[in-house]
Amino acid sequence: MTSAPLELETPRLRLRPFRPEDVPALHTLWTDADVRRFLWDGEIIPLEQTAAIVDESERLFSTERRGLWGAWTRADDALCGFGGFWTFRDPPELELLYGLGRAYWGQGLATELAAAVVEYGIRQLHMREIRASTDPPNEASVRVLERLGFTLERRAVVGGRATLFFSLHD
Repeated sequence: MTSAPLELETPRLRLRPFRPEDVPALHTLWTDADVRRFLWDGEIIPLEQTAAIVDESERLFSTERRGLWGAWTRADDALCGFGGFWTFRDPPELELLYGLGRAYWGQGLATELAAAVVEYGIRQLHMREIRASTDPPNEASVRVLERLGFTLERRAVVGGRATLFFSLHD
């Protein structure tokens, strides 16, 4: 049995699993004030945490064919974002995760990136349900999920923060 290729392509993006050499660029993206506002609840994470996440993502891709992809623009080959399937909370829930650097907002790239990851989940991982969550003020993320056909399932307070939970059923 041949496993599916882990590199994904969209009209404007190339996605590939993050590698250790991507840690500095990813860390710069993740610690940007606009990105970390919703991703890390404003916290500036240490470089070592970014490296540990990339290491875990590599392990997950080798064992479960899932993890985090970096998204590079076809136009200038710049790292513009990230996406994938990641486990959150306790008990663990597998969710769609995606984000873009501020310079790439408002161009439809988040929808393009998230759609590629969702399609991979459905076609290659045979996921019958995909879950996602976001902070209520993150209206752009809510719009991306709605465009992709996700349905709002519930609102909850998690870790003291309001959270919207969405799902997509195949």
